[in-house]
Amino acid sequence: MKKIVKVHGNERVDFIQRKGYKIIQNPEVFCFGIDAVLLADFAKVKKKDRVLDIGTGTGIIPILMYARYENESYVGIDIQEDMVEMASRSVSMNNLENHIEMKHMDVKDISNKYESGSFDVVTSNPPYMKGKAGLVNENESKMISRHEIKCSLEDIIKNAAYLLKDRGKLYMIHRPNRLVDIIYLMRKYRLEPKRMQMIHPKEGKSPTMVLIEGIKYANPEIIVEPALYVYNKDGSYTDEIYQIYGSEEED
Repeated sequence: MKKIVKVHGNERVDFIQRKGYKIIQNPEVFCFGIDAVLLADFAKVKKKDRVLDIGTGTGIIPILMYARYENESYVGIDIQEDMVEMASRSVSMNNLENHIEMKHMDVKDISNKYESGSFDVVTSNPPYMKGKAGLVNENESKMISRHEIKCSLEDIIKNAAYLLKDRGKLYMIHRPNRLVDIIYLMRKYRLEPKRMQMIHPKEGKSPTMVLIEGIKYANPEIIVEPALYVYNKDGSYTDEIYQIYGSEEED
Protein backbone atom coordinates (compact mmCIF):
# COMPACT_ATOMS: atom_id res chain seq x y z
CA MET A 1 0.00 0.00 0.00
CA LYS A 2 1.49 3.35 -1.06
CA LYS A 3 2.12 5.79 1.77
CA ILE A 4 0.55 9.24 1.49
CA VAL A 5 2.55 12.08 3.06
CA LYS A 6 1.03 15.54 3.14
CA VAL A 7 2.92 18.35 1.40
CA HIS A 8 1.62 21.86 2.10
CA GLY A 9 1.06 24.47 -0.60
CA ASN A 10 4.12 26.53 0.39
CA GLU A 11 6.40 23.45 0.34
CA ARG A 12 8.21 21.57 -2.40
CA VAL A 13 9.65 18.07 -2.70
CA ASP A 14 13.25 17.74 -3.89
CA PHE A 15 15.32 14.68 -4.78
CA ILE A 16 18.62 14.47 -2.87
CA GLN A 17 20.37 12.23 -5.44
CA ARG A 18 20.90 9.39 -2.98
CA LYS A 19 18.93 6.14 -2.97
CA GLY A 20 16.03 7.91 -4.62
CA TYR A 21 15.30 9.73 -1.35
CA LYS A 22 13.32 12.95 -1.28
CA ILE A 23 13.07 15.87 1.12
CA ILE A 24 10.30 18.35 1.84
CA GLN A 25 11.39 22.00 1.97
CA ASN A 26 9.72 25.36 2.43
CA PRO A 27 11.56 28.05 0.40
CA GLU A 28 9.78 30.76 2.39
CA VAL A 29 11.36 29.50 5.60
CA PHE A 30 14.63 27.64 5.02
CA CYS A 31 16.21 25.23 2.52
CA PHE A 32 19.38 23.25 3.04
CA GLY A 33 22.55 24.37 1.29
CA ILE A 34 25.87 22.93 0.20
CA ASP A 35 27.22 23.19 3.76
CA ALA A 36 24.87 20.42 4.94
CA VAL A 37 25.89 18.20 2.02
CA LEU A 38 29.60 18.77 2.74
CA LEU A 39 29.15 17.98 6.43
CA ALA A 40 27.25 14.75 5.72
CA ASP A 41 30.12 13.67 3.45
CA PHE A 42 32.88 14.71 5.89
CA ALA A 43 31.39 12.82 8.85
CA LYS A 44 32.51 9.22 9.28
CA VAL A 45 30.19 6.64 10.80
CA LYS A 46 30.76 3.00 11.70
CA LYS A 47 28.22 0.22 11.65
CA LYS A 48 25.81 0.36 14.61
CA ASP A 49 26.91 3.87 15.65
CA ARG A 50 24.25 6.04 17.23
CA VAL A 51 24.23 9.46 15.57
CA LEU A 52 22.61 12.72 16.70
CA ASP A 53 22.32 15.87 14.58
CA ILE A 54 22.00 19.16 16.49
CA GLY A 55 19.90 21.81 14.74
CA THR A 56 18.70 19.38 12.11
CA GLY A 57 16.40 21.82 10.27
CA THR A 58 14.96 20.00 7.24
CA GLY A 59 16.53 16.75 8.44
CA ILE A 60 18.86 16.63 5.45
CA ILE A 61 22.00 15.54 7.32
CA PRO A 62 20.53 12.40 8.97
CA ILE A 63 18.81 11.44 5.71
CA LEU A 64 21.97 11.88 3.64
CA MET A 65 24.07 10.00 6.18
CA TYR A 66 21.60 7.13 6.38
CA ALA A 67 21.58 6.92 2.59
CA ARG A 68 25.35 6.57 2.65
CA TYR A 69 25.93 4.35 5.69
CA GLU A 70 22.54 2.73 6.37
CA ASN A 71 23.22 2.68 10.09
CA GLU A 72 20.35 1.81 12.37
CA SER A 73 19.99 4.86 14.60
CA TYR A 74 19.86 8.57 13.75
CA VAL A 75 18.24 11.34 15.77
CA GLY A 76 17.76 14.91 14.59
CA ILE A 77 16.86 17.62 17.10
CA ASP A 78 15.74 21.19 16.48
CA ILE A 79 14.24 23.96 18.59
CA GLN A 80 11.81 24.91 15.81
CA GLU A 81 8.74 22.71 16.12
CA ASP A 82 7.49 23.41 12.60
CA MET A 83 10.85 22.35 11.12
CA VAL A 84 10.79 19.12 13.14
CA GLU A 85 7.27 18.38 11.91
CA MET A 86 8.31 18.94 8.30
CA ALA A 87 11.49 16.88 8.72
CA SER A 88 9.42 14.05 10.22
CA ARG A 89 7.26 14.01 7.11
CA SER A 90 10.41 13.70 4.97
CA VAL A 91 11.49 10.73 7.09
CA SER A 92 8.07 9.15 6.61
CA MET A 93 8.08 9.88 2.86
CA ASN A 94 11.31 7.85 2.56
CA ASN A 95 10.05 5.03 4.84
CA LEU A 96 12.86 5.66 7.31
CA GLU A 97 10.84 5.83 10.54
CA ASN A 98 12.65 2.77 11.92
CA HIS A 99 16.02 4.42 11.43
CA ILE A 100 15.64 8.19 11.82
CA GLU A 101 13.76 10.07 14.54
CA MET A 102 13.14 13.82 14.61
CA LYS A 103 12.65 15.49 18.00
CA HIS A 104 11.56 18.97 19.03
CA MET A 105 14.23 19.87 21.58
CA ASP A 106 16.36 22.73 22.86
CA VAL A 107 20.06 21.79 22.77
CA LYS A 108 20.44 23.38 26.21
CA ASP A 109 17.95 20.81 27.57
CA ILE A 110 19.84 17.76 26.31
CA SER A 111 21.13 16.69 29.74
CA ASN A 112 17.51 16.33 30.89
CA LYS A 113 16.63 14.14 27.90
CA TYR A 114 19.68 11.89 27.43
CA GLU A 115 22.26 10.24 29.63
CA SER A 116 25.88 11.24 29.22
CA GLY A 117 27.67 9.15 26.59
CA SER A 118 24.51 8.15 24.71
CA PHE A 119 25.90 8.67 21.20
CA ASP A 120 28.92 7.68 19.11
CA VAL A 121 28.72 10.60 16.68
CA VAL A 122 27.28 14.11 16.86
CA THR A 123 26.95 16.36 13.82
CA SER A 124 26.01 20.03 13.65
CA ASN A 125 25.61 22.69 10.99
CA PRO A 126 25.01 25.49 13.49
CA PRO A 127 24.08 29.15 13.15
CA TYR A 128 27.17 30.94 11.86
CA MET A 129 26.54 34.49 13.09
CA LYS A 130 27.00 35.73 16.66
CA GLY A 131 23.75 37.06 18.06
CA LYS A 132 22.23 39.50 15.60
CA ALA A 133 25.56 40.44 14.03
CA GLY A 134 25.57 40.96 10.29
CA LEU A 135 22.57 41.09 8.02
CA VAL A 136 19.46 39.91 9.84
CA ASN A 137 16.67 38.41 7.76
CA GLU A 138 13.16 39.38 8.80
CA ASN A 139 12.01 35.75 8.69
CA GLU A 140 12.26 34.41 12.25
CA SER A 141 13.03 30.85 11.17
CA LYS A 142 15.91 32.01 8.99
CA MET A 143 17.19 34.21 11.82
CA ILE A 144 17.23 31.22 14.19
CA SER A 145 18.98 29.08 11.59
CA ARG A 146 21.66 31.66 10.77
CA HIS A 147 22.20 33.60 14.01
CA GLU A 148 23.07 32.49 17.55
CA ILE A 149 19.74 33.61 18.96
CA LYS A 150 18.46 30.38 20.53
CA CYS A 151 21.83 28.75 21.19
CA SER A 152 25.51 29.64 21.10
CA LEU A 153 28.51 27.82 19.67
CA GLU A 154 29.45 26.92 23.24
CA ASP A 155 25.99 25.44 23.88
CA ILE A 156 26.48 23.11 20.92
CA ILE A 157 30.02 22.00 21.73
CA LYS A 158 29.37 21.63 25.46
CA ASN A 159 26.29 19.47 24.91
CA ALA A 160 27.94 17.47 22.12
CA ALA A 161 30.72 16.59 24.58
CA TYR A 162 28.09 15.50 27.11
CA LEU A 163 26.30 13.33 24.56
CA LEU A 164 29.39 11.58 23.20
CA LYS A 165 30.92 8.37 24.47
CA ASP A 166 34.66 8.30 25.14
CA ARG A 167 36.37 8.50 21.74
CA GLY A 168 33.08 9.66 20.23
CA LYS A 169 33.27 12.20 17.41
CA LEU A 170 31.82 15.64 16.79
CA TYR A 171 31.62 16.82 13.17
CA MET A 172 30.86 20.47 12.46
CA ILE A 173 30.88 22.94 9.58
CA HIS A 174 31.30 26.63 10.30
CA ARG A 175 32.92 29.84 9.11
CA PRO A 176 36.74 30.18 9.19
CA ASN A 177 36.46 33.41 11.19
CA ARG A 178 35.10 31.33 14.11
CA LEU A 179 37.86 28.73 13.94
CA VAL A 180 39.74 30.01 16.99
CA ASP A 181 36.50 29.93 19.01
CA ILE A 182 35.74 26.40 17.80
CA ILE A 183 39.16 25.01 18.70
CA TYR A 184 39.19 26.79 22.06
CA LEU A 185 35.72 25.45 22.99
CA MET A 186 36.48 21.94 21.76
CA ARG A 187 39.54 21.76 23.98
CA LYS A 188 37.64 23.32 26.88
CA TYR A 189 35.17 20.42 26.75
CA ARG A 190 37.78 17.74 26.00
CA LEU A 191 36.95 17.30 22.32
CA GLU A 192 40.36 17.31 20.69
CA PRO A 193 40.41 18.73 17.13
CA LYS A 194 41.75 15.91 14.95
CA ARG A 195 40.84 16.67 11.32
CA MET A 196 40.07 19.85 9.42
CA GLN A 197 39.35 20.92 5.84
CA MET A 198 38.95 24.39 4.37
CA ILE A 199 36.28 24.98 1.70
CA HIS A 200 37.04 27.59 -0.97
CA PRO A 201 34.56 28.95 -3.54
CA LYS A 202 37.28 28.54 -6.22
CA GLU A 203 41.03 28.68 -6.61
CA GLY A 204 42.48 32.04 -5.61
CA LYS A 205 39.56 32.83 -3.27
CA SER A 206 39.71 32.77 0.53
CA PRO A 207 37.91 29.90 2.29
CA THR A 208 34.29 30.54 3.27
CA MET A 209 33.66 27.36 5.28
CA VAL A 210 35.65 24.98 7.46
CA LEU A 211 34.89 21.35 8.31
CA ILE A 212 36.26 20.06 11.60
CA GLU A 213 36.26 16.80 13.54
CA GLY A 214 36.79 16.58 17.30
CA ILE A 215 37.28 13.35 19.24
CA LYS A 216 36.43 13.06 22.93
CA TYR A 217 39.52 12.51 25.09
CA ALA A 218 41.82 12.07 22.08
CA ASN A 219 45.52 12.99 22.10
CA PRO A 220 46.60 16.31 20.54
CA GLU A 221 47.50 16.36 16.83
CA ILE A 222 45.42 17.54 13.92
CA ILE A 223 45.38 16.52 10.25
CA VAL A 224 44.66 19.35 7.82
CA GLU A 225 43.22 17.83 4.66
CA PRO A 226 43.77 19.34 1.19
CA ALA A 227 41.53 22.31 0.45
CA LEU A 228 38.23 21.61 -1.30
CA TYR A 229 37.17 23.92 -4.14
CA VAL A 230 33.48 24.25 -4.98
CA TYR A 231 33.61 25.85 -8.46
CA ASN A 232 35.89 25.73 -11.48
CA LYS A 233 36.95 28.96 -13.16
CA ASP A 234 34.00 28.69 -15.57
CA GLY A 235 31.52 28.53 -12.69
CA SER A 236 30.78 24.78 -12.98
CA TYR A 237 31.09 22.47 -9.98
CA THR A 238 34.45 20.76 -9.52
CA ASP A 239 34.67 16.98 -9.90
CA GLU A 240 35.06 16.67 -6.13
CA ILE A 241 31.77 18.46 -5.52
CA TYR A 242 29.95 16.36 -8.12
CA GLN A 243 31.26 13.26 -6.35
CA ILE A 244 30.11 14.52 -2.94
CA TYR A 245 26.63 15.33 -4.21
CA GLY A 246 26.38 11.82 -5.56
CA SER A 247 26.19 10.87 -9.20
CA GLU A 248 24.68 7.46 -8.59
CA GLU A 249 21.53 6.54 -10.43
CA GLU A 250 18.35 6.82 -8.45
CA ASP A 251 16.69 3.62 -7.35
